[in-house]
Amino acid sequence: MFYWFLKTIVIGPIIKLLFRPWVEGEENIPEEGAAIFASNHLSFSDSIFLPLVVSRRVTFLAKSDYFTGRGIKGRLTAAFFKGVGQLPVDRSGGKASNAALNSGLKVLRRGELLGIYPEGTRSPDGRLYRGRTGVARMALEGKVPVIPVAMIGTDKAQPTGKVIPRIMRVGVRVGKPLDFSRYEGMEDDRFVLRSITDEIMYELMLLSGQEYVDMYATSMKDRLVQAARAKARELQEAAKPGTAAPELEAALDAAEGKVRAEESSAAADVAYADAGSDAGGDVVHHDDHDEGDTPVVAAS
Repeated sequence: MFYWFLKTIVIGPIIKLLFRPWVEGEENIPEEGAAIFASNHLSFSDSIFLPLVVSRRVTFLAKSDYFTGRGIKGRLTAAFFKGVGQLPVDRSGGKASNAALNSGLKVLRRGELLGIYPEGTRSPDGRLYRGRTGVARMALEGKVPVIPVAMIGTDKAQPTGKVIPRIMRVGVRVGKPLDFSRYEGMEDDRFVLRSITDEIMYELMLLSGQEYVDMYATSMKDRLVQAARAKARELQEAAKPGTAAPELEAALDAAEGKVRAEESSAAADVAYADAGSDAGGDVVHHDDHDEGDTPVVAAS
């Protein structure tokens, strides 16, 4: 009941008025029966815009962190997700993965629509990342079609970390249902699961126009975190008393080398002039040094 109250009375009308979401491929949304919406994941607001443009109820598997937050923001977030009927899932793997699978299958067995983000997390840079095979297993065990859905522009409307979204148009592009009944009974074959998942991600790539990266988004996020930590350590070291940043040290070394070279050159010129004076004659300057001239050696 709260789901429809938010969608049709409280949040839905306001979002439609402000963001004017457009939809392509609406005819591909089944009017009845169970199906899986497999979507790319660019923003927190994806789970709001997609259900908004679908007349039927869509239940998403949401990470359990949304339900366990602390403080006012955490409690409001948990209340929102519970109110709209989203299901908390533990993404730590192992038994938690089976629990998430069973939760999704319960939705499908009720003949409802289930929303899944095959990438497992939001894209860290707007590209499309390798899908996880849970969506394929659910499709085979639930004996339902998979409908690829591309969210367009939601990362610009609400980038990661931004609480208040930017008012702009966003889009939802719905692809044709994918039927994997030819693989029935093969849900334990990991090669089949990978093949199905890759087919889904290929359709998402075509629908969204995103660049595809053949690695998990979580792995890329780990790399970015490690790089940020390494940079932070470098800056901390440079900020210590008596320690200069590598770039500054290199500049100082170069400057010292130039000074030594100039001092060496000046000393050689003085020695050459003194030698000419001792001979009792004027110093003769040559454009080119003869073999008898004293070479000037620059410091390295």
